[in-house]
Amino acid sequence: MAAAPEPLLRLESIVTYYGQMRILEGISLQVGAGELVCLLGGNASGKSTTLKTILGLVRPRSGRVVLNGWDVTGWPVPQRIAHGLAIVPENRRLFGDMTVRENLELGAVLQDRSTFAEDLERVHALFPRLYERREQLAGTLSGGEQQMVAMGRALMSRPKLLLMDEPSMGLAPALVQQNFRIIKEVHEAGVSVLMVEQNATMALSIADRGYVLSTGEIVLEGPAAELLHHEDLKRAYLGR
Repeated sequence: MAAAPEPLLRLESIVTYYGQMRILEGISLQVGAGELVCLLGGNASGKSTTLKTILGLVRPRSGRVVLNGWDVTGWPVPQRIAHGLAIVPENRRLFGDMTVRENLELGAVLQDRSTFAEDLERVHALFPRLYERREQLAGTLSGGEQQMVAMGRALMSRPKLLLMDEPSMGLAPALVQQNFRIIKEVHEAGVSVLMVEQNATMALSIADRGYVLSTGEIVLEGPAAELLHHEDLKRAYLGR
């Protein structure tokens, strides 16, 4: 029997502190190549800290972060990004006084310039609106358009794994639906995704698998379709 393929991302018993306060208590999870995995939980559950630990903004007290077979636990953020990570941060965090094209160019800063035109064309194919708005200042765009820029900027780095931090936050309900359709399209285009989200129903509707965090611990995990109908999850999160 062939060995199971190495996950693209693996967290092994991650314990993280802020000062003397323990935030993550032995988190273990994985994302396989080609998967869309969601990480669910309420406020202060440890979701964003998990992403920061993966990205290298927070160093764990113990445990390992393994990316594409490499132990990256001690690596700085730029080295992890060069190794295939990208993030669409909470609230998008665009440079509002720069054009759409200039924001996209920032996503390619660590890439070989010989692929820039090809990568930009790929982003414009996914998000035609960004081509139309390419000379417009990012700060003047609608919330949905800004989310497209944030995703396009991340994709310009040719990531193996795209981290998404609360992609529905601050969007009107109609834009939330559109946003999740875009995330699904990005995933179907071949990008693996780990998405942190409070909107459990929407996240599980497009995910392959999910994990549920509560006060720094994973309390549920499994296929998305099963979690969507799990009684504990429905009581705790669905319908919020």
